Amino acid sequence: MTTASDPSYPAHWEADVVLRDGGTARIRPITTEDAGRLVSFYEQVSDESKYYRFFAPYPRLSARDVHRFTHHDYVDRVGLAATVGEEFIGTVRYDRIGPDGRPASAPADEAEVAFLVQDAHQGRGVASALLEHIGAVARERDIRRFAAEVLPANNKMIKVFKDAGYEQKRSFEDGSVHLTLDLEPTAESLAVQRAREQRAEARSVQRLLTPRSVAVIGVSRSGGGVGAAALRNLRDSGFRGHLYAVNEAVTTDLLDGVRAYRALGAVGAPVDLAVIAVPAERVPEAVAACGEHGVQGLVVLSAGYGESGAAGLDRQRELVRQVRSYGMRLIGPNAYGVINTAPDVGLNASLTPAPAPARGRIGLFTQSGAIGISLLSALLRRGEGLSSFVSAGNRADVSGNDILQYWYEDEATDVALMYLETLGNPRKFTRLARRTAAVKPVVVARGGRHTPAGHVVPGTRLPEATVSALLRQAGVIRVGTVTELVDVGLLLASQPLPAGPRVAILGNSESLGVLSYDACLAQGLRPGAPQDLTTAATAADFRTALGEALGSAESDAVIVTVIPWVNEQEPQDDLAGALRDAVAAHPGKPVAVVHVELAELVDALSPAGALAPRTRPADEDEGGYARPDVRIPAYPAAER
Repeated sequence: MTTASDPSYPAHWEADVVLRDGGTARIRPITTEDAGRLVSFYEQVSDESKYYRFFAPYPRLSARDVHRFTHHDYVDRVGLAATVGEEFIGTVRYDRIGPDGRPASAPADEAEVAFLVQDAHQGRGVASALLEHIGAVARERDIRRFAAEVLPANNKMIKVFKDAGYEQKRSFEDGSVHLTLDLEPTAESLAVQRAREQRAEARSVQRLLTPRSVAVIGVSRSGGGVGAAALRNLRDSGFRGHLYAVNEAVTTDLLDGVRAYRALGAVGAPVDLAVIAVPAERVPEAVAACGEHGVQGLVVLSAGYGESGAAGLDRQRELVRQVRSYGMRLIGPNAYGVINTAPDVGLNASLTPAPAPARGRIGLFTQSGAIGISLLSALLRRGEGLSSFVSAGNRADVSGNDILQYWYEDEATDVALMYLETLGNPRKFTRLARRTAAVKPVVVARGGRHTPAGHVVPGTRLPEATVSALLRQAGVIRVGTVTELVDVGLLLASQPLPAGPRVAILGNSESLGVLSYDACLAQGLRPGAPQDLTTAATAADFRTALGEALGSAESDAVIVTVIPWVNEQEPQDDLAGALRDAVAAHPGKPVAVVHVELAELVDALSPAGALAPRTRPADEDEGGYARPDVRIPAYPAAER
């Protein structure tokens, strides 16, 4: 007999997988302890699915069947189950066979394989995930080919085999389709596995960011605390879905104007996302309530986990196990929260007070709540919006890798900004970053490069030189500080990429032009000699000079340097309008402004200032307003 506690039990075959719809399941070997689960699973399978599996009516499993399907040697006979909680939702097994098709042992290198998936879970990618894992197990046991018999009408299973990407042969024999799959990985099979992974993980993040209903668990009646803050932020930021408050001691129908319940189970409607803000010792109870209610994902704001030491880390591991047992995904624990600015969602399930950031084209991920606050504040000050924001705290489940999977196909995100203290799985991160960076810029700032003794945030164990090389090879833009992360993000979100390294420099300060020239050289660019417009230059002079530089075939980008005018004779919104007009007339090249003590110019150039009326009449052909579709980032120092 083999049980999960026996030394022969292959625990390394256990794996958590994300399914096609974004839910999760656990794949593990079947043991002798699973007899009851197997019988219950089989009873929930339709007669049609049973017929496809056994090629005949097979209403129930005999005692002999149950024994056979739960007793394995994990070499010649292997069974795996996909589980959600304690329930089987799908099974797969292989039996090693010889050339005559009869049971055999090594060195025979072929096995017969068969699947069965509960009808309620068909279409979620369960069979594809099981095939991927049983294939890896078979290769480990020196099996090189799978053989399968499938009824011609079983189109779903035929498609699973066909789409796996393995070399295969197909024939029609005795009324069934005979398939032979070569298990040697091919470029196509690896591509199929990675595509399945990408779609599943992206979908799981999408479900977290686009809920139709949210419940906040742990909302105090006094209005204080983390839970009450999260509820207010969701309410005041205009969440488009249904919002519920949960507090076991509530005595009124409303908390802060939101429908309130003593328990999640009392909410007579589906809940897609739960924000948990109760003490760590009460989180398991809240998670269980969420799982039983069918919640799809959790944001756990509660602290007291891996960041607090060894006992907290054990508590965190148990939290992940519990969450995944219900097929849910988890952001956190110790998270700051998530934001999705899509007009049809309006989600601010974070500790960022309303108003939430405006709609923008930047996606932001942080592994630190404090850094997240800093980055959000910096973007808000400079008038920039976001597409989405995730501050994942301890990253016990959802990590930067999952967010990259989502951003890769998210049409609302043009630029990906990430603050990372660890890379988690460096190989996977590099692969995902390389693919994402091929379609949109990925900018990374790294903390934790040198971890002080006793610091609770673990750093990446790879040498810093190795990390730098990995990021460079992946096409990631590496920056040194969070200030640079914002600076680069603003530039990439608002400007086209340059066609080359040639930079034109113009402005009303020769000294600031020289500083900009030096900064360009330090970054390997090819700046031209700065054009000094003199301190007497007007807004019209800037418009003319910038238009000429943008129209020149000798430049790929332009830097405009500006210092305050003597006696402030030129309103700064006049200059902002002039610069926008020049860029609008000559689009296609990036433009950045370097200024000294011109905060009003920065405001006028920001997206928020784009609609501000000019203080002086514009030319008749220009209209009375600056062009709102033209954005120009401004920086207070040349080196930035």
